[in-house]
Amino acid sequence: MADKRLPPPLDEEALRELALRYVGRFATSRAKLLAYLNRKVKERGWGGEGPADPQALVDRLSELRYVDDAGYAVMKSGALSRRGYGARRVAETLRADGIAEADREEAQAQTERESWSSADRFARRKRIGPYALERPDPKQREKWIAAFLRAGHDYATARRWTDAAPGEVPEAEG
Repeated sequence: MADKRLPPPLDEEALRELALRYVGRFATSRAKLLAYLNRKVKERGWGGEGPADPQALVDRLSELRYVDDAGYAVMKSGALSRRGYGARRVAETLRADGIAEADREEAQAQTERESWSSADRFARRKRIGPYALERPDPKQREKWIAAFLRAGHDYATARRWTDAAPGEVPEAEG
C-alpha cells in the first residue's frame, strides 16, 4: 500500500494560491472564505514567517472585488427565490453565510419583489393548492401550511396558496 504523504505546511504564497483557487471556483462571501482559509491553516499547519493572517488576505481580495458580499447576497437570494423559498428563509441563509446587514439590503428588496412568484414556484413544485389534484383534508392542509412556513413564507401567503382550489391560482395582492 502506498504511503500517503501529507501536504507541506502553508506559507503566504500557498495560502494566497488556495484563496485565489477558491474564489475562482466558488461564489462566496468574506465569512465563508475566511472560514475555509482558517480550516486549511489548521489542517496543514503554518510554515510561513510570522503568524498566519487569513483575515488580511480576505480583506485584500475584497478590496480587489474578488469577493463581493453584496453581489453574493443578490445572487444567492435570487437562486433561493427561484427555488421557491420565502424572505425569512433567504434572510436566514444570508445571515448564516456571514453577510452583514448593509450588504443584504438589495437582496432583501429583490426577495420582497419576487415573493409572490416564489410562493407560486413553491406551490407548483410541492403540488400544493392550485397545483394539487384535489382539496386537502384538514391534516394535509396543516402539513401544506407548515411546508410553506419552513420555506420562509409568511402565514397569510401560506393560507392563500393552501386554500386555493385545484386549478385556481390566487392573484397577487397589491
